Amino acid sequence: MSEDLKNIKHVINGDYIVIPIETGYIKPNENLDSIIKPAKELMEDNDYLVIAETPISVSQNRLVDEADYKPSLTAKFLTVVWSKYLWGYVLGPLLGIKERTIKNLRKLPKETYAHKEVVLQLYGLKHALKPASEAGIDLSNAPGTCVSLLPENPGQVAKDIKNEIGKDVCVLIIDTDATYMKNGKYFTALPIAIEGIDADNGFFGYVKGQLSENMGSTPLGCSEKIDVETALKIANIAEDYQKSLSTEMKTIHSVKEVLGTEFDEVTIEDLDSITHTPAVIIRKAH
Repeated sequence: MSEDLKNIKHVINGDYIVIPIETGYIKPNENLDSIIKPAKELMEDNDYLVIAETPISVSQNRLVDEADYKPSLTAKFLTVVWSKYLWGYVLGPLLGIKERTIKNLRKLPKETYAHKEVVLQLYGLKHALKPASEAGIDLSNAPGTCVSLLPENPGQVAKDIKNEIGKDVCVLIIDTDATYMKNGKYFTALPIAIEGIDADNGFFGYVKGQLSENMGSTPLGCSEKIDVETALKIANIAEDYQKSLSTEMKTIHSVKEVLGTEFDEVTIEDLDSITHTPAVIIRKAH
């Protein structure tokens, strides 16, 4: 029997119903019950559960404290000369990258030195050359000077969550970083993606992406084999909903607007003071 949606928060997006799952801040080493329990209750067969990558990474304790990294000369060069000036003033405008990204590059803070060092050490030059959101590292939903890396084995996590829900549903884990398409082939700069999307292209994928079609958010892992077109469509419906939220923290610069605190002084209590929407249920409207 179809769930009565009258008493449940939802929005309609074309042929789909989007039901948000709202939680507190999912903390390091905490399980994902605050997502799984409501999903179990609300989901019907053939629904999709789309989960953002960061809560999964944080629950896996995939946090790195950037204060522990001493920036090398390479990291400083990549931050100031390469990202701030060359990309902020020359290559960014030339390739037509987002206005917001250009603005953020032009005001890169000194703290970014350590961030570049983290990318260099953990993911290498191929990802560190990317001017922003390198290797899918998230700076905006972690406490203090910590950042979260991409989740470990998102495909397996999606399968485990589906098993816990115990229904014929599809669980998709996504990242807001783009998937691009050129000549019918899909690719991303991110280190990982579902089968059918060529991943781990780093800077080279990013540059090629500026000259290709941006297909929206990247599906990182799925509980079943899914065609790329469907995965992208569902990922983007979820992303549309996230963009409509006032608590969305897309970049380190939005942290101050949402939480009223500097990005490197954010506490777990601050993060817990707002409502998070780490997942949405997407259902085909009958």
